[in-house]
Amino acid sequence: MYVTLRDRPDDAGTSRARLAVRRVSATVVLLGTVSLLTDVSSEMVASVLPLYLTAVVGLSPIAYGFLDGVYQGVSALVRIAGGYVGDRGQRPKWVAVTGYAASALSRLAMLPAAGFAAITAVVTVDRLGKGLRTAPRDALIAAASQPDVLGRAFGVHRALDTLGAAIGPLVAFALLAAVPGSYGSIFVVSFAFAVAGVAVLVLLVPDLPTAAGAARATLREVFSEIAGRGLRRPLLAAALLGLLTIGDGFLYLLLQERDDFTARYFPLLYVGTNVAYLALAVPLGLLADRVGRGRVLVAGHLALLGAYLLAALPSSGVGGTLAVLLLLGTFYAATDGVLAALVSRLVAARARGSGIAAAQTTVALARFAASVLFGLFWSIQGPRPALLLFAALLAVAVPIAAWLLRGIDRPTPATLPGTRPGGVPA
Repeated sequence: MYVTLRDRPDDAGTSRARLAVRRVSATVVLLGTVSLLTDVSSEMVASVLPLYLTAVVGLSPIAYGFLDGVYQGVSALVRIAGGYVGDRGQRPKWVAVTGYAASALSRLAMLPAAGFAAITAVVTVDRLGKGLRTAPRDALIAAASQPDVLGRAFGVHRALDTLGAAIGPLVAFALLAAVPGSYGSIFVVSFAFAVAGVAVLVLLVPDLPTAAGAARATLREVFSEIAGRGLRRPLLAAALLGLLTIGDGFLYLLLQERDDFTARYFPLLYVGTNVAYLALAVPLGLLADRVGRGRVLVAGHLALLGAYLLAALPSSGVGGTLAVLLLLGTFYAATDGVLAALVSRLVAARARGSGIAAAQTTVALARFAASVLFGLFWSIQGPRPALLLFAALLAVAVPIAAWLLRGIDRPTPATLPGTRPGGVPA
């Protein structure tokens, strides 16, 4: 059992935005707290990693592109496995615990890591942990939420997640300001935050079944759901858009090169993006519930296109940099939780974790390819021509994705555990 406030009916004229947090379950808030602590940890490292790898370790753009691709895409190797194991046992909490613990241990492993191979191995462990935990965690969120407030629930979770993502770079900035070049202290403090997140998950989050009363999904049924008509178009759209989504680190390196600010301010770029994400995650989740999650997903990629174009311009001062960060935060707020909310209602409840994992795997693999290709184009053509090429291709891909997603998430009756959207038995 778990405490929930979401079943309380709305009074006439009450603002939906004001009730956003009150109408999601305590489980969602606790999972958001776990993600907050974990993201403080991960973003402390992520916010210094591009500069650390290129300026300290001395990686070339191609090598950095490969490592960024690993960061973006290696989690795809275990996402479906994590989702399936959680669905099979109908107790996804402990699968998520394993993933969070693996990522926590990788923070300490950064201390002795030196050179491309060692750092790649550590990043791989971290990302495998993320891949293992993400779908089971999102399945828990979906299981704890009513279908008509899924966008809101994921928005609240992502808002808490992003609050941690905004705090992490600030902690890294403070450490670098106090002791320039103190990357070791960043890794140790990030480990402490990660351990706190694992503790909250283990001790406080209930072990909810994802499909109470439903038969366990077999491997054949899971793959049937993933390959079925319900997911075909959204997965194709996600792959197309993901192939043109480069890692944040590339944009931040370009902004630093363009505006020539000192290294200690580099983590603040992550703060700007995450503050925008934090401000918009819940409003865009509410909007997605009202107008359609596919529409908001497409609009988010239009914001990404705007970020590409602004970043490719000659130096435009602080205002131009802030505009890029705002657009990038808008992109994440409109796509991250929204995609999970969209997919979670297109598959049977007993295979929900696997369906979410399939979408996340598709995006992760596509972004891996995007990072590697962008690093190659950066080395051959330079950063701005490479970015303009990706912007042009994204401008073509967005209307195609909109066509693929048309009508994909029309309002349906609330689904029962073990049924597909619309009340059809699974």
